[in-house]
Amino acid sequence: MTATQPVLLPAYDHRPGAGPTLVFLHYWGGSARTWDLVVDRLPGRDVLTFDFRGWSRSIGLPGPCTLGQLADDTLAVLAGAGVTDYVLVGHSMGGKVAQLVAATRPAGLRGIVLVGSGPAKPAAQITPEYQEALSHAYDSDESIAGARDHILTATELPASIKAQIATDSRAGADAGRTEWPLHGIAEDITEHTRLISVPALVVAGENDQVEPVDVLRDNLVPYLPQAEFTVIPATGHLIPLEAPADLAHAITAFAPAA
Repeated sequence: MTATQPVLLPAYDHRPGAGPTLVFLHYWGGSARTWDLVVDRLPGRDVLTFDFRGWSRSIGLPGPCTLGQLADDTLAVLAGAGVTDYVLVGHSMGGKVAQLVAATRPAGLRGIVLVGSGPAKPAAQITPEYQEALSHAYDSDESIAGARDHILTATELPASIKAQIATDSRAGADAGRTEWPLHGIAEDITEHTRLISVPALVVAGENDQVEPVDVLRDNLVPYLPQAEFTVIPATGHLIPLEAPADLAHAITAFAPAA
């Protein structure tokens, strides 16, 4: 008789509170703590955050780090944490993962919040040249600082948050760092997104250069069966770090505690 290998789950944090549980999925280069400033503004809520496979505390999990694998991991973490009544909140790459999870119509899913999300249909700017350049964004301290200060954000952040972004951007396995820019970002998932049957809130950053307002309006909203659309003023792509209070308010309005 052979012993079955235990399934290794991504590292997660579950804070008990009032449901439905808010399940936060981070961006490419982020981590569970990307959501700390938002979670701090949701006192009393049941909250689940985790590090995607290939990132931060989950850096040791083997690849692949495909969107499909990250979606499977999300469902595995939910099962492991015993979460049965929840709303997915996905940022950027995490938003694309959230769409794939929601497309499977899992029991217990109430809704999805897509924050500066990768759209269902890739934008015209996602060319092979763009993908190749993006795959090197986190190669060095200099490239990370450049991406953070000139592309990812549109507001001035405290030094501690800038340092956190730099540390998290460096904490990726090769499979985690390359999969999104070279493959996931260019995946057309419109046929999956059309299958989503729960309400959705799409949150755009007014000055987001990565997933601009018009891209989300044209390449994501039309594929969702029932979507609200809101734009947070002045913020760039790192909405959870640049505008945590506005984002917490939008999430609470969409998915109030029971």
